[in-house]
Amino acid sequence: MAKPVLLVEKQDQIATLTLNRPECMNALSTELRDALETAFEDLANDADIRVAILTGAGRAFCAGLDLKELAQGKGLIEELAQQRKARVNLTTPFKTFGRPVIGAINGPAVAGGFELALACDILIASTQASFADTHARVGIIPGSQISQKLSRLIGIYRAKEVSLTGNFIDADQALAWGLVNRVVAPEDLLPDCLALANDIKSCPSDMIRAYKKLIDDGFQMTFAEGVALERQMSIAHFQTLQADTIAERRKGVLARGRDQQKSD
Repeated sequence: MAKPVLLVEKQDQIATLTLNRPECMNALSTELRDALETAFEDLANDADIRVAILTGAGRAFCAGLDLKELAQGKGLIEELAQQRKARVNLTTPFKTFGRPVIGAINGPAVAGGFELALACDILIASTQASFADTHARVGIIPGSQISQKLSRLIGIYRAKEVSLTGNFIDADQALAWGLVNRVVAPEDLLPDCLALANDIKSCPSDMIRAYKKLIDDGFQMTFAEGVALERQMSIAHFQTLQADTIAERRKGVLARGRDQQKSD
């Protein structure tokens, strides 16, 4: 029986998705892209899941689109073109899920794999992680936002250097440029991501989803538009607040603060 190209494990309200084509650096075949879409749709319908972690099996996070598969026939290329016309791309499953996704970047994230990483909400990198945008070198115009998002994350000059050379940047450089949240030893990668996921899911689920959407929607706007959106959502939210809910959540915040001070 053929092995699954995507492994999904659910535990304690956290889903861990592992790209499972290590023999080809987890390249995004049609089967794997479909599996990702299906998995995130299923998770979106699972009210118990609060956070997802995405990582890769073996030595790579993801090598991008499976170029060997694409080279076998024009039909697959045309299929991708039609998907992009319909505004379907690598980021679509993440939007369907609508909850935080932590990228556990265990190795190289290249081209479409880089775009997959950028679709995550938080990036934790192993010391063995690296990033490269090889679209120009391969001869493909990207379709999953990297040409716009990368420049907004690390600055336009750095983004041009990365995308117009196809050169790799290592984990430490990615951290220095603000591309990842932190860099950890390989053996600490998943434990650290699980700890972070537990911190996230300790917050009210409705607030996490609403706040994530506010940040993501505002990121697409000008600063003034984003501020206006925040004000609009804040006014609507305050109209639903109940005093007893605030009092109860205040107790939780104070208790967590005391626990953290003790641990320090």
